[in-house]
Amino acid sequence: MRQSTSGNSAVGDRRYSGSLNRFAWLTSVATLLLICSGGMVTSKGVGLAVPDWPTTFGYNMFLFPVSKWVGGILFEHTHRLMGSLVGFLTIILAVWLWFSEDRQWVRNMGLIALGGVILQGILGGLRVTMMKDEIGIFHACIAQAFLGLLVVIALATTRFWQSLPASAVDSAERSPGREANLTALSSQVRRHLAPLTTLAIAIAIAIYVQLGLGATMRHQHRDLAILDFPTANGAWIPDTSATALAKINAWRDARGLSDVTVFQIWLQMAHRFLALIIAVGVIAFCLRVWRDAPRFAALKRLSILWVALVACQIALGAWTIWSNKAGDVATVHVAVGAVMLSFGVSISAICWRVAAVSRRSAPGARALVVPA
Repeated sequence: MRQSTSGNSAVGDRRYSGSLNRFAWLTSVATLLLICSGGMVTSKGVGLAVPDWPTTFGYNMFLFPVSKWVGGILFEHTHRLMGSLVGFLTIILAVWLWFSEDRQWVRNMGLIALGGVILQGILGGLRVTMMKDEIGIFHACIAQAFLGLLVVIALATTRFWQSLPASAVDSAERSPGREANLTALSSQVRRHLAPLTTLAIAIAIAIYVQLGLGATMRHQHRDLAILDFPTANGAWIPDTSATALAKINAWRDARGLSDVTVFQIWLQMAHRFLALIIAVGVIAFCLRVWRDAPRFAALKRLSILWVALVACQIALGAWTIWSNKAGDVATVHVAVGAVMLSFGVSISAICWRVAAVSRRSAPGARALVVPA
């Protein structure tokens, strides 16, 4: 950790690169669009519209004639091209970070991102050649983690990240005649940010698990296992006895829907229950921020947006069910879930950084090495 001196701002300015930061955000947005593309492919059930890989119907992927981009081929081939674009952007980002960043942990994250995008390309190819849903689920989960990693890289390359310790408290809290640095942290912020960090991380993990449940549902079953909301097969707790399941499948068969299993019904119920837990957690986090860190303006704004995203996501989840998993609605549901995870990762990183720095700057505390 660099010492807090009058030259700190100069160091921060040298470290900041507007072009690098914008490119990191560009890569993150491209990855979000790639996740949307993958969600559309799965929602429309066209993941195997192109049966070969890495070629496309025998063509070089980049030379496949536009005239043949029709039906499901359009969605699958576009997803491949977007994956290639994200891979190319990630290579540039990793190299850029390696040669321009003086923080080893940021450089290492660039290398991890590079390894992640290579793994994703391989998993995408194996999903086609081996035709296994399990690979598709893993592919979707890694994509979400990859996006979270890119968002942290983009956040760490902002001026905001450098100013976090000082910006965590209002200017009225700063000691007169002192630089707005680590010692400016109030005892209130120091006392409350550690539990806020723990709560934010727990919620982010829950959101990631929720996205994994959603990916499992999408890849395991072409139709929804439960077709009503907020009830489930007409009840708050669905009856999954053998007799009830037989009636449910008879009703579905009469309407041309695929049969369901007990596991698939309870998988969707688990998705609903966890959504409720996440909603309560995000609202609780927002209330705690406003109560315990009222002068941390950035965190207050992010927590409000997080609550808004939860409300939007629940509405989209209901709409997905009511529309019988319409492809566009389900894809937006996936996209907002990815944004929610990005918020969770960002908020966790911000809380962790300020809490760690405040512990180091506390009177009598032993010096800690805190990544800048």
